[in-house]
Amino acid sequence: MSRQLRRITATTDVHSAFDSAAPMLTHLHAAKADSLIVDCGDFFEGSGFYRFGKGRIEHEILTGLYDLLAPGNHGWPHYFEPGLHEMTVCANVFGGDGNPLFDRVHIKRIGGRRVAVTAVIGPQAFNAIPVGQRAGQHVADPAQALRELMLEHHHRADAWMVLSHSGFDEDLKLAATCPFADVIFSGHCHSDTYGPAPVGDTLVVKGLELGRGYAAAEPVSGGWIARACAFPDSAAVPEDLAVLHARIAFVARTLTSRIGTVNEPYRNTTLDRRHLLTEIAGRLHSGLGADAVILNETALRPTPLGDVLTLGDLLAIEPFDNQLVHAFLPDEHAHGRDKLLDHLTERVGPLVITPTPLPLPSAIRSVLTTDYLADSHLGGRTHQAGLRLGQAVRRVLTTPPFPSTADSPEGGEQ
Repeated sequence: MSRQLRRITATTDVHSAFDSAAPMLTHLHAAKADSLIVDCGDFFEGSGFYRFGKGRIEHEILTGLYDLLAPGNHGWPHYFEPGLHEMTVCANVFGGDGNPLFDRVHIKRIGGRRVAVTAVIGPQAFNAIPVGQRAGQHVADPAQALRELMLEHHHRADAWMVLSHSGFDEDLKLAATCPFADVIFSGHCHSDTYGPAPVGDTLVVKGLELGRGYAAAEPVSGGWIARACAFPDSAAVPEDLAVLHARIAFVARTLTSRIGTVNEPYRNTTLDRRHLLTEIAGRLHSGLGADAVILNETALRPTPLGDVLTLGDLLAIEPFDNQLVHAFLPDEHAHGRDKLLDHLTERVGPLVITPTPLPLPSAIRSVLTTDYLADSHLGGRTHQAGLRLGQAVRRVLTTPPFPSTADSPEGGEQ
């Protein structure tokens, strides 16, 4: 039976957060009857479910429940996999030959209207992809790409929907420069702003991240309405999702393995990742004899902690399996360390740096950092430090001894 689509339902930044997956799975399963189900990027990476499953759970959810995907910077290689690549749409990323990496637009009939659905990824998000994963690829200006696409396909569509992995503030600017867009579904920023926010005749709206909710838009007389909602509570899932839900539950039980007692001041509070990284950087600086340590705050996630640290907690705090490495500082910044730090902050967000005060001495030629920063934003690594960032997190957060299970899952893409 063909579906009669009435609305668009969009998730964003799920980040493999399947601790309480039943509400999301149940709602999307029911909504698919009359909704175009889309995701605005970063469905992958961010929890132990991804680290253990290597994206297989995510792949099954996306191919079973979704219609179209915008690519995110996390899990970038998965969007090229069979079954997912043909679902992925993006107007502003290209290969070395100049051809688009994905379909640029899909035309769907929703509520009796011809609706063009496209997507963009912001330059900041694209540049956050590990450099090895985006080699030979480039990103174009989102607004320019959308304007060119609209001029090419304006005769085919009555309305335009944009799935954006750029951040809510950037999408407000995008709406101002692309007034032909009816709705921009936002993602990437993890802000507390969800909208819908009107910019002229365009609505910008964002679903609740981490599998907690969704955004929806549907046509009404004279335009579109949009809203952001939490998924309704549900303890059970439909029968045809029972096997998938059982696999999720199996991984969830594994993630309850206890690692150790959480030390003060981290116990019974949401993790202050800057405080933790500052303590880690200080220990690494003195313990490994590094001239300097540079870590980015976004390498860790602000996870609620109790009295006991579980494997799931640890993999939620540091989901990317970053290796600690010694890295060269780029030659072009040999005499301008402050410019280097400004450049890094612009690309990856706030930094934790030891020693202080800044700026770094000009004599420093290498730093201890993560493999992600070394390979993507510095001058490459010199050698491994023999320690993962997750191991350093565990040693600061908990009272030893530590079971070996904390180091068992292999890493993700960062």
